[in-house]
Amino acid sequence: MKRREFLALIGGAAAAWPLAARAQPPAMPVIGFLDIRSPDAMSDRLRGFRQGLRDAGYVEGDNVTILYRWAENKLDRVPDLLAELVHRQVAVILAGGSTDVIFAAKTATPTIPLLFIVPENPVRLGLVTSLARPSGNLTGINFFNRELAAKQLELLRELMPQAARVAVFVNPANAANVESTERDAEPAARALGLQIQILRVSTSREIDTAFTTFAREPPGGLFVSADGFFSSRRVQLVQQAAHHRLPAIYSGREFSEIGGLMSYATNIPDAFRQAGTYAGRILKGAKPADLPVVQSSKFEFVINAQTARMLGLTVPPTLLALADEVIE
Repeated sequence: MKRREFLALIGGAAAAWPLAARAQPPAMPVIGFLDIRSPDAMSDRLRGFRQGLRDAGYVEGDNVTILYRWAENKLDRVPDLLAELVHRQVAVILAGGSTDVIFAAKTATPTIPLLFIVPENPVRLGLVTSLARPSGNLTGINFFNRELAAKQLELLRELMPQAARVAVFVNPANAANVESTERDAEPAARALGLQIQILRVSTSREIDTAFTTFAREPPGGLFVSADGFFSSRRVQLVQQAAHHRLPAIYSGREFSEIGGLMSYATNIPDAFRQAGTYAGRILKGAKPADLPVVQSSKFEFVINAQTARMLGLTVPPTLLALADEVIE
């Protein structure tokens, strides 16, 4: 679905709710929590969000209600989910998991405060005009995951100094992901003396096909870029990398926790904690335009030592010293 058609759906869905049927605001403030993903991989992030709310004086079920809406990785569900939250007149909406969801929320309501959690500069994305003074009804957290490609390639290169070529997975359904990864990865690879092979994969079958090509012409390593689709297929990706004995680095510790070799990424639960704190401040009357976009500063480098041994790799002491966690 093209973005223009998708945003047109948003407007239609919001207009479908009769004005006369709009509910009065409830006595207890309500937060709308909308994410493109499913809840199964969100427990740590939800825990962080609730902690941020508690830091601001709000406890779910006590003095605030949270309406969770999950698109289950189906973008066409987002218009109706957003229309429902607008109809409920929630006090603030947190939109996450995809920049398309955030732009859809921006289109759906110009008045309800919106919080975003994005993996790259929101000014560059066109969400806000300034980090210090966001415009309109939006503010949020930039957790930088799409701006870490150079560091991730550097870590993979240090583990595999003999590698000449690295394959890079991007999701073509997420244009921002492709653009930012290519922009950052290509010059970083040249500086490291690496060739990179960009592979566009957006379905489970395409993941399997890509790994089949590796059997014929194996790269020296694999870098899986930050994207909600890849997170949802993390088991498949980690298992395929293990089957093909391919050293890989991922954009999230959830990969390393299930057997991925290495991951380097922002501490995402902490980004959600910061979003929870902002939600609490908005509930107390703060305007999004007066809340600067938060730049995440906590990063995690995780090594799965068991996977390294399975691949027959010796992790250099310098990498072990850099790691925030080594999974044995």
